[in-house]
Amino acid sequence: MPSWIRAVILPLSGLLLSLPAAADVKARSCSEVRQAYGAKGFSLADIPYQEIAGEHLRICPQEYTCCTTEMEDKLSQQSKLEFENLVEETSHFVRTTFVSRHKKFDEFFRELLENAEKSLNDMFVRTYGMLYMQNSEVFQDLFTELKRYYTGGNVNLEEMLNDFWARLLERMFQLINPQYQFSEDYLECVSKYTDQLKPFGDVPRKLKIQVTRAFIAARTFVQGLTVGREVANRVSKVSPTPGCIRALMKMLYCPYCRGLPSVRPCNNYCLNVMKGCLANQADLDTEWNLFIDAMLLVAERLEGPFNIESVMDPIDVKISEAIMNMQENSMQVSAKVFQGCGQPKPAPALRSARSAPENFNTRFRPYNPEERPTTAAGTSLDRLVTDIKEKLKLSKKVWSALPYAICKDESVTAGTSNEEECWNGHSKARYLPEIMNDGLTNQINNPEVEVDITRPDTLIRQQIMALRVMTNKLKNAYNGNDVNFQDTSDESSGSGSGSGCMDDVCPTEFEFVTTEAPAVDPDRREEESSGAQLSYSLVSWPLVGLVLALQRRYR
Repeated sequence: MPSWIRAVILPLSGLLLSLPAAADVKARSCSEVRQAYGAKGFSLADIPYQEIAGEHLRICPQEYTCCTTEMEDKLSQQSKLEFENLVEETSHFVRTTFVSRHKKFDEFFRELLENAEKSLNDMFVRTYGMLYMQNSEVFQDLFTELKRYYTGGNVNLEEMLNDFWARLLERMFQLINPQYQFSEDYLECVSKYTDQLKPFGDVPRKLKIQVTRAFIAARTFVQGLTVGREVANRVSKVSPTPGCIRALMKMLYCPYCRGLPSVRPCNNYCLNVMKGCLANQADLDTEWNLFIDAMLLVAERLEGPFNIESVMDPIDVKISEAIMNMQENSMQVSAKVFQGCGQPKPAPALRSARSAPENFNTRFRPYNPEERPTTAAGTSLDRLVTDIKEKLKLSKKVWSALPYAICKDESVTAGTSNEEECWNGHSKARYLPEIMNDGLTNQINNPEVEVDITRPDTLIRQQIMALRVMTNKLKNAYNGNDVNFQDTSDESSGSGSGSGCMDDVCPTEFEFVTTEAPAVDPDRREEESSGAQLSYSLVSWPLVGLVLALQRRYR
């Protein structure tokens, strides 16, 4: 070939070879990346104007890039913060549900107890006057122990209620027999006849059953709301692993490094990343769902046979009815006590001159429902329970649903309708790998996140155990049995009272292994001693503390 031809062809070929590069100058510009990066609040001094060689990149593809090492580090940290915020925002509903409903239920129950105590005090002051005021501490201690039980105190309801009626019998026995002088030992003997003589009629037995099962259900339900609140708060504060942070950076900000800041991740790509990062949270789901189911069943009890509102509202009327029974049977009761405990010593002349009718002749006055104070700002328990049941149902499967909830966010992914024009971790194209199943063990082959399936998250395992313990307590409460609330983090076999069924047939019970009191025949209860009643009665816990308090005060 002549030299002049070569001289012409060679420059032309060089010019032709340079044309594609010139046409590609705009594509390699980092102007869009600079704008998006600056919008995140970062300094533009970190970012080049045009793509540079990417051998320095540790996470994103090591091709021509708009990212420096500093940018990759900052964007990696940004992806971690955004992920933590996304989890917290997505779980906001379940957290606020438990926080707000716990507050409402706790306020309701506390106000219900305060109103019941006020109502009894007002009625008894009007009905019995000074006789009540001189003995009001017996009733005050009853409510003190009920409140202590509700707030988690170690109170045995059945023993406390038994002691309340024994102390009341001692006080009333002295009032109806003012002509005698009674020693401490004699009054102790009198109290032992409480179950045998039944001076208050059937009121103590029925009230014991109603109070115990209602307080067990109420306290356990509020305790469940507390546990749900704490679990949700802890689980929503995630600490992503290094492998998760790498995957998040690659998904959220490697498009920046490739000069594609407006291209969002493919939906299925996002799901695999989130399932890898939230694998431990998904493992919480099984125990969480069982916990929610148990909460819903106890809520049904609160609406029906274990309704604490229907028990506490008329408690003053029931106790006054018992006092009236004692008045009507005072002669027979006194005679049997004298026969069993011996003839007491006569009282001094001044005291014996006051006859029983002068001391205790006031009759029970039927109460007017309009006089009763409204509870919890006029909110009924039924309305509260209906509301919480709806919210609880919506919170089922919330932890395994987190990846789906996050990835359907339009600000996170390209959506399911744009599977071709999305970021797949390497380029703008369809994401091909299959979606992983939920849970830690299913992430062994996760293509996006390095997950050590042999090391479950300790915090999550602790929450699983807390839910398991609380679920067992809820099952106990559903069946009318109480358990030890001294430490909600420990398993308990059940240390409480009976079935909670009165004269009707018990509903179907949970099937689970625990220590439960056997079912009780109401007729048999009346024939058995107070010790047997302690074993079987459902209304056992708040009353123990009250009795002990009265014993300390009056003995």
